[in-house]
Amino acid sequence: MNLIGFKIAVAAAAFMHLVYPMMNHSSAPVVKDRAYYEARGDIVWEAPIKEKLIALTFDDGPDRNETAQILDILKKHKAKATFFVLGKWAKERPELIAREIAEGHEVGNHTFYHTFGDQIQDEDSYFKELADADQAIEDAGGVRPTLFRPPGGVYNDVVVKSAQARGYSIVLWSWHQDTGDWNRPGKQRIINKVLRNARNGDIVLFHDNVHGKSQTIEALEHILPELMKQGYRFVTVSELLEAKQREEMELP
Repeated sequence: MNLIGFKIAVAAAAFMHLVYPMMNHSSAPVVKDRAYYEARGDIVWEAPIKEKLIALTFDDGPDRNETAQILDILKKHKAKATFFVLGKWAKERPELIAREIAEGHEVGNHTFYHTFGDQIQDEDSYFKELADADQAIEDAGGVRPTLFRPPGGVYNDVVVKSAQARGYSIVLWSWHQDTGDWNRPGKQRIINKVLRNARNGDIVLFHDNVHGKSQTIEALEHILPELMKQGYRFVTVSELLEAKQREEMELP
């Protein structure tokens, strides 16, 4: 190869070195995982904060037996919580939604039928399901929810876009605070999961509608007083997010 040919080859190689990374970057598929949605502020998993605040959340209710007992325990310990309710149960058991609101708890949307994100037939029907759940909650004496939790924590673009179109904040839970109580792993395992992993700003996942005899109720009788001894306060998800926002505004 002569000198001119060599220079042309070098120039071509330099050009492709610049172009190929850009081509690969632009054509690479976007991985829409937690990092993607969390960075965009589309979904909240937790709210790390200096204050010793924890948000207890309960999915799939209300259940006439379990929810009522949980409300009794929360009232006993002056603790607030957020209930992500199913529209079908809100419609059938409006008195429990009314009680949750009256006792200072927060009610969020958890779809009408407990539809998982990967089971969505089309955007219109999913959007209607969210609207129907909202209506059932409002008819029960609640206010229109501002929070939404997709069943099973399954999310995708349809879930996110539908929730945003209705003005919700999408809230999941701290991965280290998934109690697995729906699977009835044993009261002590539920207790250990929460107490051994407690951190400021946690969002803890429980259920107030469990198939079979719930172990959550007995576990709460141990969890609440122990965390209170450690200085934690139990707030709604919205209160936790507001506290986090205030803290960020105070930073220099």
